Amino acid sequence: MTELVPPESLPDPDISLMLEVAAGSEVAFTQLIHRHQNGLLNFFIRMGVYNDAEDLVQETFVRVWKVRGRYRPAAKFSTFLHVLARNVWADRGRKMKRYERLEGSLKTDAEIGGGVTAPVSSAGLDVQEALNRLSPKLREVIVLNVYQGLQYQEIADVLDIPLGTVKSRINLAIQELRKSFNE
Repeated sequence: MTELVPPESLPDPDISLMLEVAAGSEVAFTQLIHRHQNGLLNFFIRMGVYNDAEDLVQETFVRVWKVRGRYRPAAKFSTFLHVLARNVWADRGRKMKRYERLEGSLKTDAEIGGGVTAPVSSAGLDVQEALNRLSPKLREVIVLNVYQGLQYQEIADVLDIPLGTVKSRINLAIQELRKSFNE
C-alpha cells in the first residue's frame, strides 16, 4: 500500500521556474506567465477591476521580472505572485483616487455636476455586485480564498496581517454577503 504524501510537502514547480527566471531564463518566465495569467486576470476582475485587468496582469509580470534577481523562495510561488498582484492593485487604487480628486476639482472649477445620478437597477443582485459592495479589505480576503484558492495562512502572508485578522475578515465578509443576498 502506498502512503499518500501531503500536497504541501511536494516541491512547488513554480519555485523551480522562478529560480530559472532569476538566472535570466525567458523561457521559464514565459511558462510562469502561461501558468498564472488567467488566475491573475480572475483575481483582478474579482477585485472589481474590469477594463484594466489585463494591464494589471501585465504589470504584475513586469514586476516579477524586475525583482527576479532578488527572489528568495520563502513561501509558495503563488503567495509571492499574489503579494505583487495586490501591490499592483493597490497602486491602481491610489492612482484612481488621485484621478477622482482631480476630476472632482475640475468639475467644481467648471461648475459642472448638477446632482444627476444614475438609476439603480431593480434587478437581482449577482455575486460580483455583492463583492463590489464589500469594503476592499473584506473583498480581498474573499477573492484570495474563494477565487484564488489560497489558504488562510497564505492570505495572511500575502496581506502581511495576522492569521486571526484573516479569519475575522472572512467571517465579516460572509456576514455582509449574506445581508446583500437577503435584501
